[in-house]
Amino acid sequence: MKFRLGSVVFISILLMHDLYCQKEAYTVTLSPFSTDKYDEYAPVYYKNGIVFCTNRNSGLVLNYTDSDDKGFFRIYFVDTTYKSGKSDEKLFSKNLTTKLNDGPVTFNRNRDTIFYSRNINDNLKQKEVSGPRNKLGIFSAQLAGKEWVKIREFRLNNEWYNITTPCLSPDGRILYFASDKPGGYGGSDLYYCQFENGYWKDPVNMGKEINSTGNESYPFINLSGELFFSSDGLPGLGGKDIFFSRFSDTAWLTPVHISPPVNSPYDDFGLISDPLMSKGYFSSNRNNSLDIYNFKTNFPQIFYSSLQRENQYCFRFNDSGSIAVDTTYLKFRWSFGDGKSSDKAAVNHCYNGPGNYIVRLDIIDRKTGNLFFVKLLYSLDIKDVEQAYIKSHDVAVKGDVIEFDATKSFLPGFEVINQSWDFGDGKRASGGTAKHSYEKSGVYSVNLGLKLKSTSNGEFHQTGISKKILIVTDLQEKTDTMVKRASFKASVIDIKNYENAIIKTEYSAESEIKQDVVFTLELLESENKVDLKSSSLNRVPQKYVIKETEDLNNGFYSYCTGRQMNLMAAYPAYSEMLALGFKDVKIRTLVLKEPSEIELYNLIKNNGTSADTYFDSSDMLTSVAYIMLDQIVKLMTKYPSIKLEVSVNTDNTGSAENNLALTQKRSRVIVNYLVSRGVNAGRLVAKGFGGSKPVAPNFLLKERRLNQRIDFNII
Repeated sequence: MKFRLGSVVFISILLMHDLYCQKEAYTVTLSPFSTDKYDEYAPVYYKNGIVFCTNRNSGLVLNYTDSDDKGFFRIYFVDTTYKSGKSDEKLFSKNLTTKLNDGPVTFNRNRDTIFYSRNINDNLKQKEVSGPRNKLGIFSAQLAGKEWVKIREFRLNNEWYNITTPCLSPDGRILYFASDKPGGYGGSDLYYCQFENGYWKDPVNMGKEINSTGNESYPFINLSGELFFSSDGLPGLGGKDIFFSRFSDTAWLTPVHISPPVNSPYDDFGLISDPLMSKGYFSSNRNNSLDIYNFKTNFPQIFYSSLQRENQYCFRFNDSGSIAVDTTYLKFRWSFGDGKSSDKAAVNHCYNGPGNYIVRLDIIDRKTGNLFFVKLLYSLDIKDVEQAYIKSHDVAVKGDVIEFDATKSFLPGFEVINQSWDFGDGKRASGGTAKHSYEKSGVYSVNLGLKLKSTSNGEFHQTGISKKILIVTDLQEKTDTMVKRASFKASVIDIKNYENAIIKTEYSAESEIKQDVVFTLELLESENKVDLKSSSLNRVPQKYVIKETEDLNNGFYSYCTGRQMNLMAAYPAYSEMLALGFKDVKIRTLVLKEPSEIELYNLIKNNGTSADTYFDSSDMLTSVAYIMLDQIVKLMTKYPSIKLEVSVNTDNTGSAENNLALTQKRSRVIVNYLVSRGVNAGRLVAKGFGGSKPVAPNFLLKERRLNQRIDFNII
């Protein structure tokens, strides 16, 4: 899982020992195999025990950093199950033992390959041991039976600088180590190199986020790829301290100091732990000798936490306005899929919580309340933000008990292993729920840390969240604060812009009108074919031509009539059909597929349909009409199989008889011209409808002009 780390502010939790009066974050004890007489350091897990470095029984010379005659270090093993009832340390391997310093070590996951540090040249005389060219390098070996064989020198070893404290990544493809090679940020830096095509590539410095002007060493990568290391250059308690970091996107995050008593004013380094960091080991010289300590986690440290984002359930729903709707006769109706609706084109709506909702925007006939047109239909899946989540009051009075709940955390694909709380006042707790009260007023940052296990691959992860809590002095101040906050209205986000809302569009008229589309009147829809002469359709006036189409998506048959260039032009016919008893009538879009229909559609769109454009006051064709009709001739020639209906319409001014005669006369004039230009008369139909097929009311002049029109339809 990739947690969103790059775009939020991280809060590094550096909680020092003297701030806490309750149980400390960690319990530290001296390991049973550490001694007062000798030094032990750099523990590493191996099978049922620990491999570590020690100078016991080794004669004279160096300790782990300088030459104060404590003796050479050897690689030892101890079985930590203590089956014998006592600590039984022994030399790990004679084959890996040299005359000088051996270790620290690291193993691959199968425990059959070892990388270990040692002096590059182990054949020096006593006086040459601490010479400038007796550097530490890395070597490897393979396990064959019970013996380590095939000892190989790491190709990056160099007699002029040290390469030491190796650590393999869990997959064995990356080797981390410390080196004081030139070009770093300080004394020794952390580096890594990758194994590709049977070859260890050149080392890469881990960067300024990890390395300081001091010394960094002892890297440990856990099974989640998280880094622990030691540094005497980063801010700490003194000497070498242990730090934690995690790689996010393209860089390592700012290191976080491990809380006391793991870290101390002395040298602390070489930490290892189980995947959840519930327990582990580390090295320290806090008691006048270098020893290995056990630690047990009491309250998991929250290394990084992002600011909590509140889940959004209130959204803005808007009609795009790309299809004109006359709200004198029609109204919008949003249905939100939760039993609620709104008759506004733009509206704010709040859901009760996450879920899947079917949202639709319908256009409704104001007079009858019937459906006129479906404008939008989609599935809306609202999800909570994928994050750890703190449920609690935002404002409380000091001394009052506040309940904190982590069970609303939404982290799909992960099982929550444990929860830890840091209340920002030096107190901690664990568990899915917690109770806490604050002794002083102020703003506190409450942090919740979760240890997670992937349900897909079993890998462990950790994440954290932070939330601000305001603690006030009395109930009146709390009331005033809450009233003030309630008066502040945050902007409501448009549903289309909310990143945690998944919209799956089932139908969008706005999308369809980007194509060559007309609006048609659907009289009925049926699973089975319907006879056009049946009682279901014989009520339709003869002026309307009914066409049958099959929806290939659902197999239904649709029976439609009329084709209009805009939605409102279909409203008069819709009202007429409602009055005739077609209760399920509605307008739908029809995407033109035939090339001839598409070309005719574009001719009409470009030249218009106004009768005033085609005829002068003497009912003679105008020059503009000839241009349009000549293009119709070309269309008929290009598509010799099509037939064309030329229908002329007028408004309701004057008598119906005169209007019908006028439109019939004009339709014949147009057809006669087309015939004169070579179009076969058998392919043309002239019709005049008078004022019986309006596309707009006849109250205003601009509406009446819309009804004075010429229609061309392929039949």
